[in-house]
Amino acid sequence: MLHGSLQTAEDYDHGSGWSTLADEHCFALLFPQQRRVNNAIRAFNWFEPDDSYRGGGEVLSIREMIEQVVADHSIDLQRIFITGLSSGGAMTSVMLATYPDVFAGGAIIAGLPYVGGSSLMRALHLMKGYEETPDKQLDALVRGASLNIDGWPKISVWHGSNDRTVDPSNADAIVRQWRALHGAEDAPTRVDTVDGYPRRVWCNSVGTDVIEEFRIPNMGHGAPLRAGGDDGYGASGDYMLEMGICSTKQIVAFWGLSDRKGRSMKTVRTAISRAALTLSSWLGLPSRIATGT
Repeated sequence: MLHGSLQTAEDYDHGSGWSTLADEHCFALLFPQQRRVNNAIRAFNWFEPDDSYRGGGEVLSIREMIEQVVADHSIDLQRIFITGLSSGGAMTSVMLATYPDVFAGGAIIAGLPYVGGSSLMRALHLMKGYEETPDKQLDALVRGASLNIDGWPKISVWHGSNDRTVDPSNADAIVRQWRALHGAEDAPTRVDTVDGYPRRVWCNSVGTDVIEEFRIPNMGHGAPLRAGGDDGYGASGDYMLEMGICSTKQIVAFWGLSDRKGRSMKTVRTAISRAALTLSSWLGLPSRIATGT
């Protein structure tokens, strides 16, 4: 779970409600936290050439943290997922492109497509929608970032139609990037409705849902939540926006994690705490990111 700029890992968890859903459905969580020494506003450096290729920089740091949790808690290698908000969403795109063989799925919230290492100026242009990457290049960038594999992660994309920080055109680019990789048609396979919002879905050639997209009308920059009521999750605040739909809950369902029940909340919390302690002591290895829970 990759937090956004100006956030901590704890902020992101508190607002998004991930720990509550992990308690209910029995899955482990890892919250890498950016250090101010790496980025003054705690943004993941998704645009830096040294931090956006397989086997180096922040990408390698996050990958090593995942490996440690997998080893410590016997995590199913076929059920590893990644998500993030804003700069964390952009870094999620980087992780999915550079390690598609690791992840079964990803969710990119108010983020950007994978464009490889560039520069801060180009990153700002992309964020504002001033630059558009051709579709063939979007596809080729991901294929060239890792091993060319037959299977690709399934992708959930969330963006506000009034986002003035990361232009909504980036959500379109993310869909086009992964639609090409999955061999899906240009038009969505179907359009569903979830909590009053349209959900566009693309299927692959065998009819499996591989991409979903929510474009939330009148929403700015952040993650859409439904925090109120008995079935609410998380808490509204900066970049955590009450919109009557819980992106966290929908992502859990899209990934197929909402059918897992059985262990107590105490057991899950203990597993998460132990993972954090292990990683904190393990940061003596070459690693550019701290951890938090």
